[in-house]
Order: sequence, then structure tokens, then C-alpha cells
Amino acid sequence: METAPKKTATKPATKKVAKKTTKQAQVGFEESLWDAANKLRGSVESAEYKHIVLSLIFLKFISDKFEVRQKAIIAEYGDEYIDMVDFYAMDNVFYLPEDARWSYIQANAKQGDIAVKIDTALHGVEKNNKSLAGALPDNYFSRLGLDASKLSALIDTINNIDTIANQNEKTEEDLVGRVYEYFLGKFAASEGKGGGEFYTPKSIVTLIADMIEPFEGKIYDPCCGSGGMFVQSLKFINSHNGNQKNVSIYGQEYTNTTYKLAKMNLAVRGISGNLGDVAGDTFFKDQHPDLKADYIMANPPFNQKQWRADNELVDDARWAGYPTPPTGNANYAWIMHMISKLSEHGTAGFVLANGSMSSNTSGEGDIRQKIIENDLVDCMIALPGQLFYTTQIPVCLWFISKDKRGNNEKCLLKRRDRQGETLFIDAREMGTMVNRTLKELTNDDIAKITQTYHIWRGEELTTETAKPESADKEQSAQKEQSANKEQEYEDVAGYCKSATLADIKANDYVLTPGRYVGAADIIDDGIPFETKMSELSQTLYSQMNQADELDNAIRKNLQALGYGEERDGAKRNDS
Repeated sequence: METAPKKTATKPATKKVAKKTTKQAQVGFEESLWDAANKLRGSVESAEYKHIVLSLIFLKFISDKFEVRQKAIIAEYGDEYIDMVDFYAMDNVFYLPEDARWSYIQANAKQGDIAVKIDTALHGVEKNNKSLAGALPDNYFSRLGLDASKLSALIDTINNIDTIANQNEKTEEDLVGRVYEYFLGKFAASEGKGGGEFYTPKSIVTLIADMIEPFEGKIYDPCCGSGGMFVQSLKFINSHNGNQKNVSIYGQEYTNTTYKLAKMNLAVRGISGNLGDVAGDTFFKDQHPDLKADYIMANPPFNQKQWRADNELVDDARWAGYPTPPTGNANYAWIMHMISKLSEHGTAGFVLANGSMSSNTSGEGDIRQKIIENDLVDCMIALPGQLFYTTQIPVCLWFISKDKRGNNEKCLLKRRDRQGETLFIDAREMGTMVNRTLKELTNDDIAKITQTYHIWRGEELTTETAKPESADKEQSAQKEQSANKEQEYEDVAGYCKSATLADIKANDYVLTPGRYVGAADIIDDGIPFETKMSELSQTLYSQMNQADELDNAIRKNLQALGYGEERDGAKRNDS
């Protein structure tokens, strides 16, 4: 949870309180909740409706935690402490005034001014918790002019969410985080093109996190959307027995409503992050001008046009030593911005349109050549099409490394010296269709790509730099190192190729993996050609005979119905 007010109250003697058990959550409750909530949408567009639903879920979640903490305070310390903010902050619980609690909203759900009451509640939450400043909609419900009965019905639906942790969930944050993740994905799907402005498909985010391994340090996303990259980074850390206290989150988002979504998304998961004081344009209002990040994960807008005027940002420090990115497409402006934000050992993984790998328009080829000559490109991955809600065109992943020497003392996993080398992976044939228009990378796909990259990097555990408190993390790293040592990296035709700078220069500095990996080898099944040809010919003759029999049967049926074949002006009748 974002930073709460500092603890200043002194704890009195405590009384023990028994822990309460909660009802088991139903499997698939997110889908049921979505169906119920979506039926109530009415005339409100998805782009607006997501803010309504997610704001109410957020209010329900923090209210449930508040009530649990309030009961514990009464049981442990007495009634006189229930309105002391510090007694909530010490347990990372937001303090809520009475008219900002879910119980108050639920009790007044049938009132005609319920929209005003919700706006007042959200304002009260922000006012009493500085860490949520700018996170919640401001007079949003009143301005939308929602039908009071539909809003009341939505409140009743959300009231059925039991946000308190149970035996199926590790924490309340896991449970509500599940709901948020599900709803963000569903809203992105329903909004189509607009959905990509705040949501990156989970399989792509997981792949980037697993590739760059953000164990500790500063993580940055310059166009963070609803914060999915941060969420997945911390999931990666937790799944590898790391400590999320060892990372700090920095981000920026241009759209104000999406900025609020990101702050809520982090808050419901207990994640502290610095997303800047306000939403703002990353190029013109950089919220973190002095940041040097250890890890950058991003999904910038594809092929963003007219991102600056001809006379703007011409001599910006972020592209020092490189040609100025063209005004007609921001792809290389995003790349240069991220490179400028990396620390001396930093790594970046980001999504871009395929054109970024080969474009020579308006000097983009010159910028790419300079990036390659500076030996910053560590890995390029061509992804399959149909992974995004926004577009069905294929996209690619860039992985930039400021230090390929493999001697980063801060990193638990040392890597071999990869100077002058770049790994190309062609994953266009991977993925599984999840519906008629959308594909996703499976866990096996992600594991294969990730393992290929990590084996190629030659990861080696630095036990001499591991600290005692990192024992679990070290054990996890040892397991991965052991698994990787069982295999030596090899180029695989049609899939992966380790190329040199000379290879890339020979290909005119184009970074499209297909140019390097070649075609997949044809597997020889050992059957002689003559045998195959004989078997295939006999199969063909058999199918041709069956076709003749079917033609004759159809002809007879037509004749029986009086539609015999006409020849020389007269019907033919073979019967």
C-alpha cells in the first residue's frame, strides 16, 4: 500500500483477539461479478464504466480492511482509539471517516443523491490519506448523471464481493488484485482500440518480467497505463522468493483517468509507487528527470504521430549523441528516452511495432544504427499477431542492456561477456488462440523463450555477493542456474540465432529476427521418396473414385426430382 502517515501513537497494553475465519470464495467469482455488473452498464460507455466499477470495488476493499482493523483496535485497546489515524496506518490500513465507508454507501444506496454521496466518500478517502492524493475520481459520479436505480443495483452487486482473505488467497491484496486484473482485461477487450491505452496483455507483461528478472533496484515504466508492469514485476519477485522491499517503483502516465487507475491498482495490492505528482506527457513533463533505473518495462503507444512540433525538443539531452527522433513517429523517441533513463548496469524490455526493427524513415535507420554500434541491443523477439486487443498486427520486443560485460557486482546472477553479440528469437509461430480474434502466449511458450535468453546470457550465481537475508532468493537463483547449466546455448534454425555486430551490419542494421534465424529445418521421417509417392498416389486414386461415386449419386437424385442434365435442348434421362 502506498505510504501511510507515520506512526506517532504509543501502543497501550494489548488484549489478545481471536482471528476470524471467512467464507470460502467461489471459483470464478470474477466472471459472475463481471456479468452482473456489465448488465447494469446501460448507456454508459466502457471507457467511463470501468472507472465507476473499479472505484467502487476499491472503496469496498479499503472499507472492509478498515472495519476489520477497527474491530481489532476496539478489542485490543478500547473504543477511545478508534478514530486515531496512526492506529490504522501502523497496519497499512487507510483511515476512513464515517461518510467514506462502504457501510454508509450501502445504507444510502437507494437514495436519489447516491452519486453525490459516493463522490463525497472518495473525496474523504483522499483527504484523510495523503498517499492516495490524485488517485480517485473527482466528482466523477455526479458529472456522469447516472441513473440512481442502476447505480444502486451496481452497489448491491459489488457488495457481494468478500474482499477479506480466506484459505484460497494469501492476502486481501491477492483477492482484490485478482478482481482488478480480471476487470481491467475485460474492459480492455470490450473497448477494443481504446483498451490498449491502459492495458498490456498479461502474457506479454509476464514474458518481459521473466526475461529481465527485476529482483532488486529501481523499476520504471514511462507510460505505465494501469500499472500492469509493476504488478507483474512484484509477482516475479514473490514467485522467486525475493523481497519486494528491495525494489522501488517509478512511473508516469499521460491520461489523467488512467493515472488514477494505476494508483488504485497499486494501492489495492499494497504496492508503494511514485507515479509523479500529476499525470503528464513523458516527453514534455518528465516527472522523474534525474531517475536512473535498473529495470525499465514499457508498452509505449505504437507509431505515435506528431508527438512534438518541428522546433520542439530538438536539442533535448535525452538524445545527446544521436540524431533527433522524427516528428512523424515517436517510436525512437521512446527508445532514446528509456536508454537515457537506464543506470550504468540497467536493462530495459519494451514492446514496439514491427516497423521499429527496420524503418529508415526520417533518420530512424541512422538512430538504430547508432544504438547497435553502441552495443546496446541485447535481444530482439518477433511476436505473433493477435496478441493485443488494440491491433492484430504482429509486434516485437526490444531488450536493451547498458552493460553486456557480465561483471555487474550488484546482480545476484552474473552473466557471461556478451559484448558484440545480440540474440534474435523468432516466436511468430507461438501462442494459442483464446477466442476468434485474440491469441496469448502460453506458460510453456514464455518458459521456452525465457530459458533460451537466460542460457544464452550464461547466467552464473554470484555467491560471494549474496547477503544472508537473501538466502531464499539465492536458493531460487541456484535452481535456475542448475537448470540452465544442463544445456548449452545453440542456434536453432527458424527459432533463435546469436548474431555478431558484423552480422547485423551485413543486414543493413535491420533487427528483424527472421533475417537471422533462417528457416526451420525440415524433419526427415526416414521414409524413401518412392514409397511415399506410391502411398500418396494410391490415396489420391481412392479419393478420386469416391468422388466419382458421389457425383453419380447426386446426379441420380437430381434426375429423380425432375432436374436431369440437359443436352442439345433436351433433358437427359439415364433411367
